[in-house]
Amino acid sequence: MQRRTFLAGLAGVLGTGPAWAQMKHDMGTMGDMGTMGAGAGPGGPMAPMAGTAPVLPQGQPLKELPRLRNRSTRPGRFEATIAARPGVVRYAEGLDTPVLLYDGGHPVIEAQEGDRVAITFQNGIPGQPSTIHWHGMPVPSDQDGNPMNPVASGAEHGYAFDLPEGSAATYWFHPHPHGLTAEQVYRGLAGLFLVKPKSDPIPAAYGDTVLMLTDLRIAADGTMPPSTMVDLMNGRVGDHVLVNGQSNPVMTVAPGEKRRLRLVNATNARYLRLRFAGARMTLIGTDGGLVEAPVAVDEVLLTPAERVELIVSFDQPGPAKLTTLAYERGWMGPGEPKEAGKVLLTANVAGRPATPPPPLPKMLRAIAPLQAPVVTRRFVLTEDMGSMDHGAMPGMDHGGTAKGGAAAKPPGSHDMKFLINNKSFDMTRIDEVSKVGQVEQWDIVNQSDMDHPFHVHGTQFQIVAYEKDGQVRTPGYRAWKDTVNVVPGETVRLLLRQDQPGPRMYHCHILEHEELGMMGVLDVRS
Repeated sequence: MQRRTFLAGLAGVLGTGPAWAQMKHDMGTMGDMGTMGAGAGPGGPMAPMAGTAPVLPQGQPLKELPRLRNRSTRPGRFEATIAARPGVVRYAEGLDTPVLLYDGGHPVIEAQEGDRVAITFQNGIPGQPSTIHWHGMPVPSDQDGNPMNPVASGAEHGYAFDLPEGSAATYWFHPHPHGLTAEQVYRGLAGLFLVKPKSDPIPAAYGDTVLMLTDLRIAADGTMPPSTMVDLMNGRVGDHVLVNGQSNPVMTVAPGEKRRLRLVNATNARYLRLRFAGARMTLIGTDGGLVEAPVAVDEVLLTPAERVELIVSFDQPGPAKLTTLAYERGWMGPGEPKEAGKVLLTANVAGRPATPPPPLPKMLRAIAPLQAPVVTRRFVLTEDMGSMDHGAMPGMDHGGTAKGGAAAKPPGSHDMKFLINNKSFDMTRIDEVSKVGQVEQWDIVNQSDMDHPFHVHGTQFQIVAYEKDGQVRTPGYRAWKDTVNVVPGETVRLLLRQDQPGPRMYHCHILEHEELGMMGVLDVRS
């Protein structure tokens, strides 16, 4: 759908009356604040300005995310309980922010390939179903935490699966109840799952530092404003990018030190084009683990749900800063975020020079190319503004539920849609049928006006080619991925194979787009 048609539809929804005038007024009064218009004032451009946006403290020592304790004493087994509950976090001085958390924070599960995992999930979210989706992990369909298997409020559910050989990678987990995923994630529900190899080719001298990237929008009173119409169109983007829950934390390293950093984009919709000013980066891993050989990079683009592993070389004394660069991903309506120039993390390089670590291996792992596909599928991504009513804005409530635990449909939300193959998500419909072990080519075609990060449950895929305007390019290295960005007018070709039967989701990982229809069901049969 063309941008002018989409925005004309938005104007039709808001009309020429007070709502549209208020939005234009808000955008005009924000000026060049260097933050997203939708959050620069509490509630975003569709909400009246009230008070001053809170200032988050910066420069505090980087915190390590808490590890989830393994209750099992048996070798090769990981057992634990994770509870999702309301909590309170003090992001700004004197302000308490109500949130949702897993065990009071963003826990890290650390296990080893070959282990048996058993996690009991307790849903303590009042009035809302939830799940735990093990993003990117090769788990059985009925253990995947997909929307078809909600866990009711006050109930618990056991997840159990094996970590196969070769599955070592940086994964993460988050809720996936349909209609409530976006809200539960922006309110705080996310954690990391590190699957370690039995033999790691990266020397231990490089360390292993996890950086979980989230974003935050809080009002002057510390509360999280509900999402706006602009949030639903573009995905919710906050005012602050946090690293392990902190604003621009600091770590201290020695000159010449080399650090292994795992970066995880756990935001709803934020695109992070990153560079390390004052340090050198070498890419060693992506969503599905290590790449074949180290690759020197000047920058990385981390779209929602993607992960990357880097070796960062801190060669020169002084501050080295992880900063954001500008990225145009196709913003709809007012309030486009100004992403460039944010400092996410500062490394103070000082002290005695470090002892040089062992060199990285020239080869990190072998990644065999998938065989020739026996099926080719085409997935076309589009948007449809529809003719929405003038009732309450979709997403403005805090996730009421309908009878039977299904997510309530906010008024008006049924008319603004993001589509795959001209269809909006229907949990009762099977969109594609596949076979276990069958290699397939998927052509992801973006005919919309904005980028979409495309995610497939249950497997990792290999990117074959990107095609746009008649030009074809191939990736510079082979890697396993579970999420890939697709820009407007582009076709991305993937090769994948599902190795376990059952229903699997595929969807845009801008969570608001997923909830407004950009998701489908693949039924994998034996």
